[in-house]
Amino acid sequence: MKRREFIRLLGGAAAIPFAARAQQSTVPVVGFLSSLDAQVTNKRIATFSQGLSETGQTVPRDVAIVSRLADGQYDRLPALAADLVRQRVSLIAALAPPAAFAAKKETSTIPIVFVGALDPVRAGLVESLNRPGGNVTGVTFIGSTLGAKRLELARELVPNVALIALITHPNSPDGLEELRNVETVAKAIGQQLLVVPATSESDFEAAFNSIAQQRAGVLLVGQDPFFFQATGQLVALAARHRLPAIFANGEAVAGGGLMSYGASIPEAWRLAGNYAGRILKGAKAAELPIVQPTRFDLAINLTTVKALGLTVPSSLLARADELVE
Repeated sequence: MKRREFIRLLGGAAAIPFAARAQQSTVPVVGFLSSLDAQVTNKRIATFSQGLSETGQTVPRDVAIVSRLADGQYDRLPALAADLVRQRVSLIAALAPPAAFAAKKETSTIPIVFVGALDPVRAGLVESLNRPGGNVTGVTFIGSTLGAKRLELARELVPNVALIALITHPNSPDGLEELRNVETVAKAIGQQLLVVPATSESDFEAAFNSIAQQRAGVLLVGQDPFFFQATGQLVALAARHRLPAIFANGEAVAGGGLMSYGASIPEAWRLAGNYAGRILKGAKAAELPIVQPTRFDLAINLTTVKALGLTVPSSLLARADELVE
């Protein structure tokens, strides 16, 4: 089956009432609790399913997947999590920490596998990285330090930049951890930082107008998953304002963003799918160590570099893992 057909099939399956599917099949059901919209969620389900297949379980033959989407409205997650718990799903896959926290609050027995950028121990999701305890495990980028790395890249890209802007989600566990780290590093090196909050796509126009008025030289796009969902709009606004922007996800660079630095999100969801498959076969979430990526990629879009009239230092180009033309 081609990937496009597979994703379309998943989208259709998500719309079928859960009870009807449960009557038709006795296979275990994974509830995919997503902080984001259907377009992003279906992409994550596709790579999650690849990980499941590595354990000998394929969708929909061996495992059914039902999704509940918050569409970027995090306050909807508790009710969606409660619905999955009522349906007695076999496992909950939580797309981003807001979903993981909502699921954990609703159940201490159904296994939860999450993907996120925050430190899950400091945040209280798990007891330790090696032995999570409880019913939660998953993949973390521990990405607060990556925000500091993107700050460093911004200063290398635009030497002597007076003001760097950071757009962040003020209600995001990922975003708050990243903000604290970036502010600490900026203060230590004497870098002025403009923090611009955004909680919905309707906030973006005002955010970019503020950045332009303050004459920030570079924009750091926060690692909150909501910004991944809004990548296309953020890339377009950065281009309109002729603002160099550094993203946390490589998908942004493929879509015209200038630069990104971070771990592979599709790879993280493949690993999460593998963990889910192992749990469905009897492994305990409490005993599966939190996975941490060992590789972080730097990607640069050379077409966008040219459009912005930038000269990227040769040292930066030499370190790039991917150059998009």
